[in-house]
Amino acid sequence: MTLWLTLAVNSIALGGLLFLLSAGFSLIFGLMRIPNLMHGSFFMLGAYFGVTLLDNRIGMNFWAAALVSALAMAVIGGLVERFLLRRLNGQELPQVLLTLGLSFIIADVCLMIWTGDPWQPPTPDHLRGVLQVAGVYFPYFRLVIVLVAVVIAVALWLMVDWTRLGAMIRAGVDDAPIARVVGIKVSQLFTLVFALGAALAAFGGVIGAPYLSVYPGLDAEMLPLALIVVILGGTGSLLGALVGSFLIGFLYNFGQAMFPDLAYVILFLPMLLVLVLRPQGLFGRVMT
Repeated sequence: MTLWLTLAVNSIALGGLLFLLSAGFSLIFGLMRIPNLMHGSFFMLGAYFGVTLLDNRIGMNFWAAALVSALAMAVIGGLVERFLLRRLNGQELPQVLLTLGLSFIIADVCLMIWTGDPWQPPTPDHLRGVLQVAGVYFPYFRLVIVLVAVVIAVALWLMVDWTRLGAMIRAGVDDAPIARVVGIKVSQLFTLVFALGAALAAFGGVIGAPYLSVYPGLDAEMLPLALIVVILGGTGSLLGALVGSFLIGFLYNFGQAMFPDLAYVILFLPMLLVLVLRPQGLFGRVMT
């Protein structure tokens, strides 16, 4: 029973991190109609920035480091969209190749600057310890990861469903040409959503660093999980990203622990079924 509960807690924590990575990716995919293959690089590069700020020589507060890293990735993401991706507007394959190439460049830059050794900052002092419930211990830090993911999910939901900006984003996701006709500056929405997605990925990378550590190849491990989440949940759907993230978190952890030889089969089989039976995803709309 303890093993199952431990796996469940770890799965929920991983699901929270996956949501931070996948929420922006889902909106980017839904709005721009291309998979951003450098999204995992934002997660890894943001995490490296964060652990550098947390190093003893700088000693920045944990949450401040996460916010500064998120802001830095937002700027980088906005510049990439504005000056590179926008020049390839409507050219899906060149955009995919561009983001893939940038991901390789970022991976090599990270390897050159931070070397190949893993970086794992300690859990912040105020988040150490465990919560005991019915004889079962739950680490505070992993519970906080889930809480942060839920708070951000609610904030994104309020923004997308209850604000003018959110209405414009939904219009751009549903029908970008018509949105342009009615005066919505879709190109600016592209930049904003791209920057927001990069910031969320970086924020998730920093708060996940004490849990996952940061190492070369982290981007390549996280990106496929984000792709699966988006395919399961549906492009442009925050609810789909939330449900898909926790579903994949459980499948990943329980699959690795219970059926290590079939872990990737368990992880990718639901994605294949969704692609065949419901290509728009569980909560997505048919893309036209």
